[in-house]
Amino acid sequence: MPLDRRKFLQTTTAALASGTLLRAGHAGANSPVEGPLRVAVLGSGLRGQNHIRVLLTQPEVKVTAIADIDPEMVRRTHEVFDEAGRERPIVYDRGPEDYRRLLTEATIDAVIIATPWRWHTVMAVAALRAGKYTGMEVAGAFSVDECWELVRAQEESDTHLFFLENVCYRRDVMAVLSMARQGVFGELLHLEGGYQHDLRAVKFNDGKQPYGGGVEFGEKAFHEARWRTQNSVHRNGDLYPTHGLGPAANLLNINRGNRFVGISSMATKARGLHKYVMDQAGPDHPNAGVEFKLGDVVTSMLSTQNGEVVVLHHDTNSPRPYSLGFRVQGTNGIWMDVNDSIHIAGESPEHQWEPAATWLQRYDHPYWRAEGELAEGAGHGGMDYFLIKDFVRVARAGIAPPIDVYDAATWLAVTPLSEQSVATGGTLQAFPDFTRGRWMDRPADFATAEW
Repeated sequence: MPLDRRKFLQTTTAALASGTLLRAGHAGANSPVEGPLRVAVLGSGLRGQNHIRVLLTQPEVKVTAIADIDPEMVRRTHEVFDEAGRERPIVYDRGPEDYRRLLTEATIDAVIIATPWRWHTVMAVAALRAGKYTGMEVAGAFSVDECWELVRAQEESDTHLFFLENVCYRRDVMAVLSMARQGVFGELLHLEGGYQHDLRAVKFNDGKQPYGGGVEFGEKAFHEARWRTQNSVHRNGDLYPTHGLGPAANLLNINRGNRFVGISSMATKARGLHKYVMDQAGPDHPNAGVEFKLGDVVTSMLSTQNGEVVVLHHDTNSPRPYSLGFRVQGTNGIWMDVNDSIHIAGESPEHQWEPAATWLQRYDHPYWRAEGELAEGAGHGGMDYFLIKDFVRVARAGIAPPIDVYDAATWLAVTPLSEQSVATGGTLQAFPDFTRGRWMDRPADFATAEW
């Protein structure tokens, strides 16, 4: 018999409120953790050490194990524990695959993966299948199949993956998200972001020269140069998309009422890295003969189901100041982080920019308003503090994270899709729907997550 429309709407609304409608993935069978959250860190390089420092400041957390094949990084990690007055972890260092022994033997509830890029997915899949709440560091995928593998691993497990995109927790980014949720920009139309960072001194570094980005000393660059540079030799696309894409995806409710449907990418010629080698070391240096594939500037345009456009930039081979290049533009105004400026119709002087600081302070996200002072010094301007605190919160509760496996697969897929588009002259690539249609009714909202 035909269903009364009003009754249908009432039934559907009740189902949404109770969470009984189908959502992406299952809720997971994880139970809340009683007692300290026991965490293992796979990869105790400088990024892993940073996570450990923050974890050790969190109440009810114990870092009980690490996996790393670099004796020097293990030594430095031990120093981190000693400085914090905490018991040293068990070390799994019998080769690159020894993390599998950790997942089998170590008494842990959760895992954080902070290894070089190519290990992220394989380790995450193993951790998920072992039933561990999994935090995975960012990069770009090596194939679309890899993204699907990550999704399947979670859907077939009883736990969750938290994609550790720290820029989503940056103070201005979260304030702008609050502004957008409250309609300050009107209806969103056009967003930009990217990874625009002079990494030449990272990709070629002997461990003695200062790091080109001014973040750490030369040893950080030397550590990354062991693996990062090879990607610039062999690949041409947006190799590191998620810092720019994550905040944009949250603003546009991607995978939660909206989705990406297509991407087109183009790359300039590759000149910057060769020029840097020639300028620094001359034509007789072994790297002078290397042919680099990565274009100096890679630009991608992504279209969405709801009619917005996102532009991403990848620019790591040329001299330039660091910038993620955020731009948020709607029917009522625009914010840009490059010049820390904003313009809101009816509020700002006509046809003029005004400093964004007053607006950002007014809409400061509750996370930062409550604990901004505690976050200082935690890494990357404090956003790592909130990232790890959220990881601990959801892992202890055994609940879905604010940035989940479907976000991870979607954001990671930009890299292989951009590579394919660049290789074929910028042709449009269809964007996979990793939620398999569930994006239409997934209700989660990053902005409303609370501790």
